[in-house]
Amino acid sequence: MNREITLSYEFFPPRTEAGRLKLADTRRVLARQCPEFFSVTFGAGGSTRDNTLETVLDIQQSGEAPAAPHLTCVGASNAEILELLDQYRAAGIRHLVVLRGDPPSGLVGMGECKHAQDLVRLVREHHGDHFRIMVAAYPECHPDAPHLLRDVAHFADKMAAGADVALTQYFFNADGYFHFLDLCRARGIEQPIHPGIMPIVNFANLRKFSKQCGAEIPRWLRKSMAAWQDDLESQRQFGIEVVSRLCEQLIDGGAPGLHFYTMNQSGLTLQILRNLGLAAD
Repeated sequence: MNREITLSYEFFPPRTEAGRLKLADTRRVLARQCPEFFSVTFGAGGSTRDNTLETVLDIQQSGEAPAAPHLTCVGASNAEILELLDQYRAAGIRHLVVLRGDPPSGLVGMGECKHAQDLVRLVREHHGDHFRIMVAAYPECHPDAPHLLRDVAHFADKMAAGADVALTQYFFNADGYFHFLDLCRARGIEQPIHPGIMPIVNFANLRKFSKQCGAEIPRWLRKSMAAWQDDLESQRQFGIEVVSRLCEQLIDGGAPGLHFYTMNQSGLTLQILRNLGLAAD
């Protein structure tokens, strides 16, 4: 690889002491891999708010990389959101991943901000340009959208509301990403769109999660993985090869960066970076 690209890594907030220790090890490894930021997810309806805040502050105070907390609006009042933003700003946070969020089962009321673009505007209204705002993009179409063109129109509204960067849902088809970019550029969207990369930790779990979030697993990949369903090490090695090749295609095609969904593990991400010639060790 002969081109500079940015690298970022996503974590989820651990719930146990063992999980915290594991994440600390993962962070130490990935902190050496040129992170632009470490993002931290926010559970449905704010269900992990306290754990997210603790993890974000721990990352920020560690100096390993800038922390980028997920900020969602589902089920939250504007006052609650602004209080959290004040906490982040006081802690020196400059990056946010702004999302609508998923409502948890049984939630009554979506909150004052109904869409991510409303939340982007709220952040900009109260904090100006203090935060670098990142939003989500869906190259294979958001699961709630009737078709891709409608989804791109909604995405354009988010970017116009004041977003600086987009991070995509993970995918395994580079052509889909580049087609999405073409549609975005045709609508005048010029901000960087960083592809989300999902290392294949466990293929059975990946299939279940992909069904929920609308990410497409190509038939050839499903069939190839099925050939090694009783050989997890072969699945692992094949998954590393597949994702490494995907990243090569994305970088060669001009992707500005790679955003890794680490699942709080460093091993697969590190091996992929080595395959790309991007690992720092």
